[in-house]
Amino acid sequence: MTTKITRRRLLGTAAATGAASLAAPSILRAADGPLRVGTYGGFFEESFRKHVYPDFTEKTGIEVQSVAVPTGETWLVQIKNAARAGQAPADVSLMAGTPRREGARQKVFRALDESKISNLGNMPDSFQDRYDDGSLYGVGGVSWYITLCTNSDEIPEAPDSWAALWDEQYAGKIGLLGLATNSYLLEVTATTYFGGTDILDTKEGIEKVFAKLSEVVPNVRLWYKDEGSFQQALQDGEIPMGQYYHDVAGLAAAEGFPVVSTFPKEGGILDSGFWIVPENAKPMDEIAEFINYMARPETQANLARNLGTAPVIRRDLMDLTDEEFAAVSSETPPIIPRYEIYGEHGDWISDKWNQMIAG
Repeated sequence: MTTKITRRRLLGTAAATGAASLAAPSILRAADGPLRVGTYGGFFEESFRKHVYPDFTEKTGIEVQSVAVPTGETWLVQIKNAARAGQAPADVSLMAGTPRREGARQKVFRALDESKISNLGNMPDSFQDRYDDGSLYGVGGVSWYITLCTNSDEIPEAPDSWAALWDEQYAGKIGLLGLATNSYLLEVTATTYFGGTDILDTKEGIEKVFAKLSEVVPNVRLWYKDEGSFQQALQDGEIPMGQYYHDVAGLAAAEGFPVVSTFPKEGGILDSGFWIVPENAKPMDEIAEFINYMARPETQANLARNLGTAPVIRRDLMDLTDEEFAAVSSETPPIIPRYEIYGEHGDWISDKWNQMIAG
C-alpha cells in the first residue's frame, strides 16, 4: 500500500533534540504573561510547541504561549484588525513573503532593535527584511526548498535543469503547483531563460516571462493545489516528474519509494517564513531574545535535523553533516521568490495566470 508523506506528517512526527545552553539567561518572563509566539497551524505549530519552546524556556526563563496562525493574507488581515483596537494577536510570529511585504508596505510591523539580536550576523542579508530607512522588521525563521522531483522507475536519469519542464519528451508527464504565488514559476522561468529575476521588475518583463512560461502548459498533466494528490501520483509513477518539496521527497525516498529530488543547476526555489512583530506588541526585550535564540547555530541545526526545515544561517556555523545538510538544503545559490511583485501586481498576475497558464 502506498503511503502519503506530506509536509504536515513530516513536521508532526518530528522530535527535537536539546539545544546548547545560552550564555546567560537574563530575562525571566514577560511582565504581563507568557510570550505569545505564532507559527503555522497544525503539526508545524505542534512541533514547535512540544519541542522548541520548552528548550527556549529552559535556556532563558521566558515562558511561551503557542499561537496557531493561518498562512497567507488571512493572518495579515487579523493583525491589521487587531491593530485598529490597539492590540496584537501575537507578540511575534512567522509570516510568509507576499503578506509580509504587504504588511511592511502598510507599516503594521514594529522595527526591531538589532543591538539586542546578536545572532543576526549569522544569516545573510536575504533573511533580513528592512524598511526604506534601513530599520529591521523581519528576520528569517525557517525555510524549505521546492525542487525538481522525478520517479526513478519512469525517468532513470533525472534532469538537472528546470528547462526539462519545457522538453517535449515529458509531454503530459509533469505536475506543477497550481498558483503563481506558491509555484514561483515566473521566477523559475526568468532564471532559466532570462538570466535572473530582474526582468520581473516591470510589467513588460513579466509579460515576456509569461509568454515563455506558457510554452510549458502542453507538458503539464496536473496543476495541483493538494500536495498529497501529486505526491501519490509521483510515487506511483503516474505523473513521473514535477516540482515538489525537497524534504518530503527525501523522506519518501528513505521509505523506499522511487522518488528523486534534484536541485537544478539554476537553483532550487527557497521559500521562507520570517519572524515579524505586530505594531502593538509590547514585550520587545523578550521578543528579541526569542528571535536571537532562533538564529543560533544550535537551534537551526536542530530544526534541520528534526523538523526538516532548511537553515536560514550560514552552513559553516553549524555541525550538520553533509548528509544532514543535503536532506534539507543545497550549496547551489537558490531562486528567491520575488514576493513584492505579487503585492504590487497581484490581481493582474493572477488574472494572467488563469488566462494563460492554469486557468
